[in-house]
Amino acid sequence: MDTFSEKPRLRSLLTHCSAVTDVREQWRVAYPLREVLLLVVCGTIASCDDYDDIVEWGEAHLGFLQRFLPYHHGIPCPDWLRTLMNRIDPGLFSACFVSWAREWRPDAPQFIAIDGKTSRRSHDRATGKAALHLVSAFATNERLVLGQEAVADHGCEQDAIPALLERLAAAGALGSAIVTIDAIACNPSIAADITDAGADYVLAVKDNQPSLRAEIESYFTSTPADEVDSFLDHDKGHGRVETRRCLVSHNISWMISNRRFPGEYRFPKLAAIAMIEASVEKRDERTCERRFYIASAPLSAERFALAVRGHWAIENSLHWVLDVVFKEDLSRLRKGHGAENMAIVRHFAINLVRTAKDRKSIKTRRKAAGWKPEYLHQLLVGSPC
Repeated sequence: MDTFSEKPRLRSLLTHCSAVTDVREQWRVAYPLREVLLLVVCGTIASCDDYDDIVEWGEAHLGFLQRFLPYHHGIPCPDWLRTLMNRIDPGLFSACFVSWAREWRPDAPQFIAIDGKTSRRSHDRATGKAALHLVSAFATNERLVLGQEAVADHGCEQDAIPALLERLAAAGALGSAIVTIDAIACNPSIAADITDAGADYVLAVKDNQPSLRAEIESYFTSTPADEVDSFLDHDKGHGRVETRRCLVSHNISWMISNRRFPGEYRFPKLAAIAMIEASVEKRDERTCERRFYIASAPLSAERFALAVRGHWAIENSLHWVLDVVFKEDLSRLRKGHGAENMAIVRHFAINLVRTAKDRKSIKTRRKAAGWKPEYLHQLLVGSPC
C-alpha cells in the first residue's frame, strides 16, 4: 500500500526529491536520502536554522516523522547530516525544486520577478571561496518561489539568469508570464531568452545602458502628455506620501537600429517604453526620481505600473523573509554544496509555510510548526491530521 496515497502534497515533494542522486553505496545506507530531505525540510519549517537544531528537533519528533517514512535507524547526527548535504548535487536538487513548484501550481503566474541575493557569511577566505549568490525567480502575485540558480565564483548574475530561465522554461513555468528583471539583465541576449520561452519581459534601463536611457528620457521629456498612456497612483503611510506617475508609449518606430537588417530593433519584440516618476514627500522634504523601462508586450500604463511595483515583492516577501525570519545571512555553511542546498531547502520551506490559511506571520507559523505537530502536518499534507 502506498503510504502517501492520501497525502498528495507530501508525496509530490518526496517524488521529486527522489530524482536527486544518492552517491553512497546502497548496501551501507542507514539513513535513506528521502528520510534526510524530509527531516531537513520539516526542521527548517519548524524554526530550526542549523543542523544541530534540526537533529534536536528530529529526535524530539521522531514519532511524527515516522508517520510518513520508516526511519528504522532514527535520526543522523549533525556531522553526518552536514556531510551528506555537502555532497548532494545542487543542480539536480534545484531542478527537482523547480519541477515540484511547477507541479504544485500548474497555472502560469502573471508576473515573475528575477533578482539575486548573497548569503553574506557563506564565504570561505581560507580557500578563496566567495559568498554564495543565488538568483531566484519569484511569482509575485502568488508569493511562490519558482526556482533558483547559483552564480559561479567571481561570476555575475548575467551568467546565471539564462540558466535559470532555461530551467524554468523546461519545467513550463514561464508560459505567457511577464518577467521583470533589474537593469543588470537589460541586454538583447537575455531578452531573447525570455521571448523564445513564450514569455514577455519588462526590463529596467539604467546607466549601464547610457544611450538607451538617454533616448527614452529625451522622448518622454519632449513628447506631449496626450500622446502617451498615463496612470497615477498614490501611497500614504509611515509619515510619507508617495505619488507614482507611469507614462507608457507604444510608439517605438524611432528606436530601429538597422543592425542586421533594415527596421530591426535592438531588443527582440520590443513593444513599449515607459517612465515612472516617483515623488516622495516627508514633512518639509520632497524627492523625485525617474526610472525607465522597456517591454516586449504592449502593456497599458496601469498594468505596467503593476508589473514594476510587483517586482519589489521579491525583496520584501522573499529576500527580507529569508534574512530576517530564516536568518539566512547568519548561516555559516561554507564547505561543499551545503550553503546552496540549504538555500534550496529554505525555498521548499517558505513555499510550504505560505500555504497556511490563518493570519499568523511567517515567523509565528514556523514557531507553531515546531510546537504543534498537527500544525506542521497540515502544512505538509494540506489537511489536519
